[in-house]
Amino acid sequence: MLQIGKTQKLKIGRVVEFGLYLTDGKEEVLLPNKYIPIGSKIDDEIDVFVYTDSEDRPVATTLQPLGEVGDMVALEVKSVSNFGAFLDMGLEKDLLVPFKEQGRRLVESEKAIVKILLDHKTDRMIGVSKISPFLSKEPLEIEVGDKVNLMIWEKTDLGFKAIINETHEGLLYENEIFQDLTPGEKRIGYIKKLREDGKIDVSLQQQGYAAVTDMSQIVMDKIIENGGVLAIGDKSDPEEIKSLLGMSKKNFKKIVGGLYKAGLVTVSDYEVLKKD
Repeated sequence: MLQIGKTQKLKIGRVVEFGLYLTDGKEEVLLPNKYIPIGSKIDDEIDVFVYTDSEDRPVATTLQPLGEVGDMVALEVKSVSNFGAFLDMGLEKDLLVPFKEQGRRLVESEKAIVKILLDHKTDRMIGVSKISPFLSKEPLEIEVGDKVNLMIWEKTDLGFKAIINETHEGLLYENEIFQDLTPGEKRIGYIKKLREDGKIDVSLQQQGYAAVTDMSQIVMDKIIENGGVLAIGDKSDPEEIKSLLGMSKKNFKKIVGGLYKAGLVTVSDYEVLKKD
């Protein structure tokens, strides 16, 4: 059976003037001429994405969509109408997020994280931006310090919500973010704390000794990159340090102190020099 909203391998069954009809052995779907790979012939198998066109007819394409049914993805809002918001998913037809499926009203040109679902009554793909119901409340089988995949979700008063490994909600605290973040952006993160109430704190930096080692290398690499001189020091502005190295002034001073004790650098109020 054809799977709407999924990439699948189908066989060329017959040729018509306006394209090829592909089959899974039971059903057929049209692949328009403009998507036919060069040299295709009867009985060849082609990987295609199947969705419904503007008239709700199944159609195949060799274009790669930005997401499939079941995926949670960040898509750009192309337009807003009386029906809802239309998001660009890399196909000729945009993805509709009906107003009733929006946690808040989506705005043109912003990126929104949506879950792509199939409306089984119409066989249309729709997007849902009410993400929380799709995230697990079960304990995450993971330990403090473990590396995880993060998708930046939305800004809050405390920092940014993030989706952990596509399954759980986490929180990045504002005072631990030293770089610009945008919803939908994917980052590597680390589990900072597993709370008794089930909430999870995450960080973009490693914790403990590993973090110190990692950040020390960042500082040394930057010094070498700049010819052995880093034009920031103990009295430099915190924002300047954050912009240049992506870390807090507190961590910077801790790292430079360690490098100084190891005899690798010399330090002044506004410079760090690599020792020969």
